[in-house]
Amino acid sequence: MVNMTNYDETKSSFKLDVPEFYNFGFDVIDKRANEADKLAYIEVDSTGEKITHYQFSDLANSSNQFANGLLSLGVKKGDLAFVMIPRIGEWYSVMIGCCKLGVVTMPGTNLLTSKDIEYRINRSKASMAILTANNADKVDEIKRNCPSLKTLIVIGEQREGWNTFDDLTKTFSVDLDKSQLEPSKASDLMMIYFTSGTTGMPKMVPRDNAYAYAHTITGKYWMDQQENDIHWTLSDTGWAKAAWGMLYSPWQRGSAMVLFDGSGFDAELHLKLIEKLGVTTFCAPPTVYRVFAQMDLSKYNLSSIRHALGAGEPLNPEVIKVWQKATGGNIYDGYGQTETINIVANYPCMPVKPGSMGKPVPGVNVQIVDEDGDICAVDTVGSIAVEITEPLQPGMFAGYWEDDAATAKCFKNGWYHTGDNGTVDEDGYFWFVGRSDDIITSSGYRISPFEVESSLLEHPAVLESAAIGKPDEARGEIVKAFIILAEGYQPSGELTKEIQTFMKTHTAPYKYPREIEYVESLPKTISGKIRRIELRQNS
Repeated sequence: MVNMTNYDETKSSFKLDVPEFYNFGFDVIDKRANEADKLAYIEVDSTGEKITHYQFSDLANSSNQFANGLLSLGVKKGDLAFVMIPRIGEWYSVMIGCCKLGVVTMPGTNLLTSKDIEYRINRSKASMAILTANNADKVDEIKRNCPSLKTLIVIGEQREGWNTFDDLTKTFSVDLDKSQLEPSKASDLMMIYFTSGTTGMPKMVPRDNAYAYAHTITGKYWMDQQENDIHWTLSDTGWAKAAWGMLYSPWQRGSAMVLFDGSGFDAELHLKLIEKLGVTTFCAPPTVYRVFAQMDLSKYNLSSIRHALGAGEPLNPEVIKVWQKATGGNIYDGYGQTETINIVANYPCMPVKPGSMGKPVPGVNVQIVDEDGDICAVDTVGSIAVEITEPLQPGMFAGYWEDDAATAKCFKNGWYHTGDNGTVDEDGYFWFVGRSDDIITSSGYRISPFEVESSLLEHPAVLESAAIGKPDEARGEIVKAFIILAEGYQPSGELTKEIQTFMKTHTAPYKYPREIEYVESLPKTISGKIRRIELRQNS
């Protein structure tokens, strides 16, 4: 039984009442451990062979031990901790242990360089860094440049000047005395994420305890999480997507999660693990589904999956068709940002329009608006925006950390502007057009890079693509496409003409790429988003 059977009825009546006092560590993890201890997560090593199951009680105990260890170091509520830990169980112990104490975690992807780390620590004035041994050298290299950094914790062997995770857990009690802690308000700061920096230096997005509570909406409606589910989200622990699918949303609903410590992406191993672990709900970025679509999926048993999800960027209709043919099920696209929870999605209770973002989630008012804050007409391109209310809508951030200029740029005329453009059709379905600064204007036409890229992917020679507007004296801009070719194809003038002819019949003729450049790779942020700004600068 799905969690929502009638979208319109649920949307009109739903309201999320956030309690005054709330702490995810105590109110979800410990509560589940005490009331109905069950499977919390399955840890899988990089080979896929070593598999360990952990109950909620294991997680409650290890996070309590770590919290007690931090208290022994004099760590207190409000301290900021930079956290750079891969997909291993210690990440959970650290994130939840810090949450219990009110220590503000700042997760960072494991691809960060020493320069990236230095920027984040100095920008936030963090007093603590928690990393695995393989990345500790990066902090040692820059710590002299970080005057706020006082406490270093390493997961791994002993290291000069560092405390070890083992020393801060194994010798400490599994009982944490809550009476010695200041109660956690829902409005207290819990964590800070850095944005992916697609157009500039990463901004800091503060999230309070209510953010974890608001992911009840993410887990219940878009993810359709249920007590007996085994959920697997593919994400680096440094991104907000990990908060969505590897931390708050599934555990709010009582689901168990997969924590796979694999570097890189082995498509065959992932498909085999779905069967081996009995994964019932699965979430991956479109890039992964595109790779799957190039494979013979009939060789793998994917029958355990009852609900598949896509997020990070919109899904291409052709990829959805391939997955549906192989599994019998849809991929339900979901949209949101580091600054929000899931705010627009497709749901099992309503038809999926391939390529559409779906409809706004219950509890959040999302609209397509113009620069004046007026709601746009049907099929009119505008800003995807969330209404600014008092109190703020569920999961909404209140503004960027110590950056009034950036906040003012997106908070205007009663709306938070996401920076993404879209349209809404007569049935209320939202359609992604592109980042506001990525829209291509050619001969008076406004063209979505995503629409061009989606059509290009329907050609068998195209594995991946990116479209930009290139300045042109006659048209203002022309569409230029950068294409990574599928296996078995080679760049040629003949292939370029073939792809252009194909595009003229699969999209409106003015959208076809007048220029095509074949590339081996595309510039991306460390979160995997295409840096079109870099492509424009080099064209």
